[in-house]
Amino acid sequence: MSDGLRRLSAVRLLFIGDIVGKPGRKAVRYFLPRLRESLRLDFVVANGENSAGGSGITPSTAKEIFETGVDVITCGDHLWDQREVVSLMNSESRFVRPANYPAGTPGQGFCVQQIGDLPPIGVLNLQGQTFMKPIENPFFAADEAVEELQKQTNIIFVDMHAETTSEKIAMGRYLDGRVSAVVGTHTHVQTADEQIFPGGTAFLCDAGCTGPQESILGREIEPIIKRFLTYQPQRFGVASKRVTLNAVAIEIDESTGKAIGIERVSEILPDSQSEE
Repeated sequence: MSDGLRRLSAVRLLFIGDIVGKPGRKAVRYFLPRLRESLRLDFVVANGENSAGGSGITPSTAKEIFETGVDVITCGDHLWDQREVVSLMNSESRFVRPANYPAGTPGQGFCVQQIGDLPPIGVLNLQGQTFMKPIENPFFAADEAVEELQKQTNIIFVDMHAETTSEKIAMGRYLDGRVSAVVGTHTHVQTADEQIFPGGTAFLCDAGCTGPQESILGREIEPIIKRFLTYQPQRFGVASKRVTLNAVAIEIDESTGKAIGIERVSEILPDSQSEE
């Protein structure tokens, strides 16, 4: 994908890893217009579950992210951390929460968006079970969602929000050949295992964190170390230094929905921008 030439029959999709607080939102605002041009992007998805003060998402932070050029926002286990999220789920067709919440939960677990002359693009959000808050089986939810999405499009992107690498890889292998890409979120560390599975599904275990890297998973270092040393509750504020956008760019054949390219992206925000 580094040749700078968009294949006429391909869609170029960028997925931005967990956006953490104001620093993460700044990084998206600064880099996304540049990446749209340099990578000739067609469609952008971002995980926004930590975009509001480092925990949860609100209508105002979602609006800010959409205004940068993001087309769909996914979420995860911090979905309920901000009370205002319910109004976002009830009003925004471009926002998806994990599909494996019980029936009757506000919002939607997947969506289909069509922009300009692009083919319809489906986005599915799933949440893992291992070492996570109790939730319904993501594999069963994936079967149901993919079946519905395939009625509208053969281009399907999956954000698998999970704690363990094994569960993320298992989901990627399980959906191989049925979706265009499965990319993990939640652990905030970009992995180096990008690949295309035999069935044509692109996979990356974790897209990483879009936020401060001089941190512990985007949070201030000292309070977390103190928590490990003393076992006492601490306030984990969002850090501020070495702000980085971590993402993955995926090229998808329009006619088949199969991935034909995958490339990790990592960009450090200039100090002059992070201090604004």
